[in-house]
Amino acid sequence: MGQAAKPSLERGMSRRETLRVETSQPKARMDKFLQEHFPETSRGTFQRLIENGDVQVGGEQTKATHHPRAGEAITIEWPEPIASEALPEDIPLEILFEDNDLLVLNKSAGLVVHPAAGHDTGTLVNALLHHCNGQLSGIGGVARPGIVHRLDKDTSGCIVVAKNNAAHLALSVQFAERTTTKIYHALVCGQPSKPKHTVKEPLARHPVHRKKIAVTPNGREAHTDFRVLEKLNHSALMESTLHTGRTHQIRVHLLHLGCPVVGDAVYGGRPDRAFTQATGYTAPRQMLHAFSLGFDPPASGKRLTLEAPLPEDFSKAMDFLQIR
Repeated sequence: MGQAAKPSLERGMSRRETLRVETSQPKARMDKFLQEHFPETSRGTFQRLIENGDVQVGGEQTKATHHPRAGEAITIEWPEPIASEALPEDIPLEILFEDNDLLVLNKSAGLVVHPAAGHDTGTLVNALLHHCNGQLSGIGGVARPGIVHRLDKDTSGCIVVAKNNAAHLALSVQFAERTTTKIYHALVCGQPSKPKHTVKEPLARHPVHRKKIAVTPNGREAHTDFRVLEKLNHSALMESTLHTGRTHQIRVHLLHLGCPVVGDAVYGGRPDRAFTQATGYTAPRQMLHAFSLGFDPPASGKRLTLEAPLPEDFSKAMDFLQIR
């Protein structure tokens, strides 16, 4: 089955993007369809854009419930940047790369990416507003200026931020078309049965626990490659290469292998408790780190691959878990 639509940036109109539907989607709502093509933009954002008339089909305003049909041209008018409601805060940042369009950071564990309920201050967005003097893309809205993709609060490592809308759109296309390279390192409970694993298991919301993701036959395509980098005491350091970008993908695929991430309060369960009992090690957080990120910067178009060194808590954990 071919792609349902192909995104393309129109020359000279950096705020407008057009998708042409190649295959009718009788069961897909417009908001969900768009979110699948721009996975780094939330479904809620697309619902707001549709409600504001910024998404049109054939030049006419559409609805979130519209089912895309073959041949339709969907136009998205991304909004101009607007003043953020978040306030700048002088929070230290570890910058791996920066130019006029973007910056790549090594996010520390425990740092929330954007303001939300219970986290109005002290977020990455607050730090970025201070560092960039408010010069961030406005596509994510007032709550998420500059945010192209996200990392969980307790996941450390590489994250790219856009300073303007043109860069945001260019990066979003790369994430949507899966031309970025995303490699994570994880400490896992137990040791996998083989040195390498490929997991292609679809993911969707858990039918009962709505804050969880689960492997389900009717879920969205998800593909992760794993390999063991080092065997440790009742554990292993694993490299995870993401070929898709689903919510909690690595954590759920590792759970599917029977080796959840050490310290994962949501998916660790009995294996994590057994690991702690066997080793005497209690993790300070889920031991998952976005080690490497590769993409094509809009300014040069030449591939850029950056690596975030393992944080101190990771190194200490590995020292503690060495097989002696």
